[in-house]
Amino acid sequence: MSQLRLPFSTLSPAAYQGLLDTSQALTDSPLGLPLVELVYLRVSQINGCAFCLEMHAKALRDSGMAQRKLDCLAGWRISALFDPRERAALAWAEALTHVSGQGAPDELFEPLKALFTDAEISDLTFAVSLMNAFNRLAVGMRL
Repeated sequence: MSQLRLPFSTLSPAAYQGLLDTSQALTDSPLGLPLVELVYLRVSQINGCAFCLEMHAKALRDSGMAQRKLDCLAGWRISALFDPRERAALAWAEALTHVSGQGAPDELFEPLKALFTDAEISDLTFAVSLMNAFNRLAVGMRL
């Protein structure tokens, strides 16, 4: 285990509180907490954030998500365990997490319009952005 480089939450309390406030808002999102947590877990897999992987996998298990589904998350594209909303959300999450390499293509955004409201798409985009921010803090500061 690494030692925390800097206590970022106390050094930048207002900025950190803003992230926590966003997290709380997303907990109450019409997307539903299981989908938000699934997105958090996938983004954390991509970013290699062990702290967040453990936290979000536990949250999903505690909410009743089957371990089998969690085990297949990295292979969601070829697994029958994920419904159309989850697939669209995961594709969008991956695109935004890898935004420097592929942008945010219309072919991944358009399916969202058929499955989510505009407010849900906005919340989903905030969820992906938030988890990328938390992952970068945790990895960068060795949380």
